Amino acid sequence: MYQGVVSVAGEGVSVGKFLWTAGSGSGSASALAFGNSNNNNGFGFGFGFGFVIRIPKCAAKQHHKTWSVFSSTSSSSSSSTATPDFDYLGQSTKGDFNLISDHFDSFPIDGGHSTLHGPIEEVASIEAEEAENLLHHLGIPNPSSSRYSPRGIFCSRTLNLRSISAIGYDMDYTLMHYNVMAWEGRAYDYCMDNLKKMGFPVDGLAFDPDLVIRGLVIDKEKGNLVKADRFGYIKRAMHGTQMLSTQAVSEMYGRELVDLRNESRWEFLNTLFSVSEAVAYMQMVDRLDDGTIAAEAVGKALFRAHVEGQLKSEIMSKPELFVEPDPELPLALLDQKEAGKKLLLITNSDFHYTDKMMQHSFNRFLPNDMGWRDLFDIVIVSARKPEFFQMSHPLYEVVTGEGLMRPCFKAQTGGLYSGGSAQMVENSLKIHGDEILYVGDHIYTDVSQSKVHLRWRTALICRELEDEYRALIRSRAHRGSLIELVNQKEVVGDLFNQLRLALQRRTKGRPAQTLAATNLDDQELTDSLQKLLIVMRRLDEKIATMLEADGELFNKRWGFLSRAGLWDKSHLMRQIEKYADIYTSRVSNFLNYTPFMYFRSQEQTLAHDSYAYYQHKFNECAAAAVDGQ
Repeated sequence: MYQGVVSVAGEGVSVGKFLWTAGSGSGSASALAFGNSNNNNGFGFGFGFGFVIRIPKCAAKQHHKTWSVFSSTSSSSSSSTATPDFDYLGQSTKGDFNLISDHFDSFPIDGGHSTLHGPIEEVASIEAEEAENLLHHLGIPNPSSSRYSPRGIFCSRTLNLRSISAIGYDMDYTLMHYNVMAWEGRAYDYCMDNLKKMGFPVDGLAFDPDLVIRGLVIDKEKGNLVKADRFGYIKRAMHGTQMLSTQAVSEMYGRELVDLRNESRWEFLNTLFSVSEAVAYMQMVDRLDDGTIAAEAVGKALFRAHVEGQLKSEIMSKPELFVEPDPELPLALLDQKEAGKKLLLITNSDFHYTDKMMQHSFNRFLPNDMGWRDLFDIVIVSARKPEFFQMSHPLYEVVTGEGLMRPCFKAQTGGLYSGGSAQMVENSLKIHGDEILYVGDHIYTDVSQSKVHLRWRTALICRELEDEYRALIRSRAHRGSLIELVNQKEVVGDLFNQLRLALQRRTKGRPAQTLAATNLDDQELTDSLQKLLIVMRRLDEKIATMLEADGELFNKRWGFLSRAGLWDKSHLMRQIEKYADIYTSRVSNFLNYTPFMYFRSQEQTLAHDSYAYYQHKFNECAAAAVDGQ
């Protein structure tokens, strides 16, 4: 049980103190309790569910004992208060707070001290405004404002953290972020050394991390690296280290779609760990001009570098050269743990590497001499993901600091284990399915498989989002000019098409669409068509150049991570939306939110939505014109 007293003061808000308690228990989150107030007016406090309860002085005197105002229930618990199973977004409300009606029978709402009377729309408007003011006086940013920043948490599918009982974490590139140039650069160096020993021509090659980005796909059959849109159509391609022209891409892939199920041909770059592999692969294609041989050679070389422990041994000896520290990250996990969440570490790394890196990244930032192990209820190393989510493997308990293990059949709280399976974790914690949130950086190994096989809720960590967010903001003027040109071409093209149709009908001896078009003579029609055609061709040239430059503030070759072309999403973004309920750049971004946050997905617009909107505006303008006559 953790207790604390917080003072609340500020101009225009109530002044006082409140007592809060936090504890943990199976299937329930912490309860909030109130203590009395010593000031003249009582105090006010804003809840996470949308209104402020203000307790006047008379009520405070009557209740010297603690008031438990609400509780949190899971799907398995019963409540005497009837609550809806689903909210207006169609998501389960389990984990939402249920007000304890017995305590509110004596709650003072008369005498003009409360605004809880009246229509709920009016009450909610007043209380939401007061809650916003109180958050401002407390110096706490509005959660919605955090969304509009490079370090926001973005929601694909509504997620209620109050319904989450356990949160599992991957380690590499999730709980710790490596310096890409250092980590992947050394992986590349080891790969080149191994390739040279295997007899491949690697002299003169150097690591270029800007050559690739996450979310690209290797076409091992053609020796290309490609970027596809959400439907699988290829928008950009590179052979070796040379970008292909739009025409070449169309001729090569006009009839083909990327199909990730065909693993013998297509390889998706899921994570930053793929950077060194992809760079080495494209450079070897330049030297060999054979995609299949290059893929096999690079795969074997990098596999040796990882399995033989060359790279990880070097990192363990000097972690400060490879790991970028994040002092806020351990505090974000501490908030979650103290809120009653069970924390899990599930990593493919071995025990010695995990222990060394977690000590370096966590221990110095934790309070009260805590160690990284104190944060986690269960730690599983050498998990063998994605098989960890798909099937059962033997579970071993790590019993000594040297890593000695013994077989076991059930994980216990506080234990350190190797192997096992996700179902063993569920059975040990007595928590299943969507009560567990898993956080990782690998779209397939971490996010896709935990959702597909277990229906766990998922969060993707993508550090590049911060750079992309900033690049999108800096590109607004460029994209605005580009969209204006596209709109101008659409208008010019519409006129061109109408005049072309008028000419077509004239040749068939039929009248044109309108009297004005009919009155144009043949020469006027032809001259107008030629002029418009010249304009459209010049617009095409300008637009094509600007489209190639779109996104170059993020990557000059591939553009934005999340986009493919001006209007559409990339194949990576489609994967994120499909499998990740939320996504963000780093785990410490949770510190900008509470462990009880209700992440709400945005409205998903459809193609006809904008037309309906503009039709509504058109009707309004037409009605105004009629009224003005």
